[in-house]
Amino acid sequence: MANLHMVVCLKVVPKPEEIRVDKKTNRLERTDARSELNPPDMNAMEMALSIKERYGGKISILTMGPPYFEPLLRVGLAMGADHIYLLSDRDFGGADTLATTYTLAKGVEKIEGVDLIFCGEESSDGATGQVPPGLAEWLDFNQITMINNIELAPRKKTIRGRREIKAGHEILEVPLPAVVSVAVASNEPRFMDYRIKDWAFEEERMTVWSKDDLDVDAEYIGVSGSPTIVSDLAQAATRERKREFLTGTPEEIADKLKVILQDAL
Repeated sequence: MANLHMVVCLKVVPKPEEIRVDKKTNRLERTDARSELNPPDMNAMEMALSIKERYGGKISILTMGPPYFEPLLRVGLAMGADHIYLLSDRDFGGADTLATTYTLAKGVEKIEGVDLIFCGEESSDGATGQVPPGLAEWLDFNQITMINNIELAPRKKTIRGRREIKAGHEILEVPLPAVVSVAVASNEPRFMDYRIKDWAFEEERMTVWSKDDLDVDAEYIGVSGSPTIVSDLAQAATRERKREFLTGTPEEIADKLKVILQDAL
């Protein structure tokens, strides 16, 4: 299926340990935090690359954010993707998952001819898991979620995914076009291929689109298109762990520990 066109949604996120919250706006403050590619999205990238190796086709990277995300996104090209589409506009800022998926869907429509979209199951900064199904809804694509393995049937134009559940696993099959959310740690993302690093950093490998390049309704993007409101923040209470020190000879300590364990069962 040489004409298969896949899109991988890569999100650039702040390092979790460096995230701060703006107490005035109740939004994440990312200015002083270092950035990285969202780890679950790297699993999505690896799954798309494995499909490309087996069946052919091309991979486009799609993301929304400021221009300084560019060097990180080009890592995806050095892994084996073909092109980057960066949706970048100040009016996209402050978007919740509804406005984000709307904007990304408009990007997919602008790209045209997309058969398969891969997303990580969630982002490390938001952890909502809402973007893959939201994207499928805006595009009216089929979807399968939390997949750790996938097979493509080119003649049938379907995908079959395996999802782990509590009692075992289940197999889901849907026709293309479709959105797939990939379970975190479902594979081992490959390293960059340094032989194509120079190619990956060529200017023509990335296209930047603003709101004027997309057929968007201003009321559905950014802050104005985001019905989610964080009214307050509070730190969750921590539960103190009980600590008990046992004294005596090794035999006495063993006897005391035996009693404690028996009482706990």
